[in-house]
Amino acid sequence: MDAQVLGISVDSVPCHKAFAEKLGGLHYPLLSDFHPKGEVARKYGVYLEDKGIAARATIVVGKDGIVKWVKVNDLDQQRDNDEIVQAIKETCGA
Repeated sequence: MDAQVLGISVDSVPCHKAFAEKLGGLHYPLLSDFHPKGEVARKYGVYLEDKGIAARATIVVGKDGIVKWVKVNDLDQQRDNDEIVQAIKETCGA
């Protein structure tokens, strides 16, 4: 679909490395929003100040740099990959 998946969290790079190793590796880049903590999440409106973490959000950004779709799940709720694929198809013409 000519899309790039990026993971991002407010955890540090060493935490990301341990997380990826525990899973046996990741097939996408995992970016750290650690310092200043949550700066990127704040810009997307998904930083939870009271918890000091980012929400479990999926954000589709078009090639034009414009946010096309946002879905915020409860922290204990898994994402629906089919829903994400459909959002990419509908909003980015993939």
